[in-house]
Amino acid sequence: MAKVHITNVVVLDNPSSFFNPFQFELTFECIEELKEDLEWKLIYVGSADSEDYDQVDSTYVGPIPEGRHIFILQTEPPDVTKIPEPNAVGSEKLPYNLLI
Repeated sequence: MAKVHITNVVVLDNPSSFFNPFQFELTFECIEELKEDLEWKLIYVGSADSEDYDQVDSTYVGPIPEGRHIFILQTEPPDVTKIPEPNAVGSEKLPYNLLI
């Protein structure tokens, strides 16, 4: 059974320019104290064809006492030079694929 349950994700500064930092308010519940930090990753998928274009940013939060917690995850926008041209904004495939 999972010790951490994500209960809500709110996209902040929405709508926003693609070049502004991405901001998410994350709410989660911890069913028992975690002495180790939790790693939270944001993965920007630059191409559905290959993971080679994924851009990853992560942060650590912790230690975490039992209970409900809220924090804001903010990351810089993706580096557009690392997105394949066919996947760039305005093409048939849009690169708006974020995994939290």
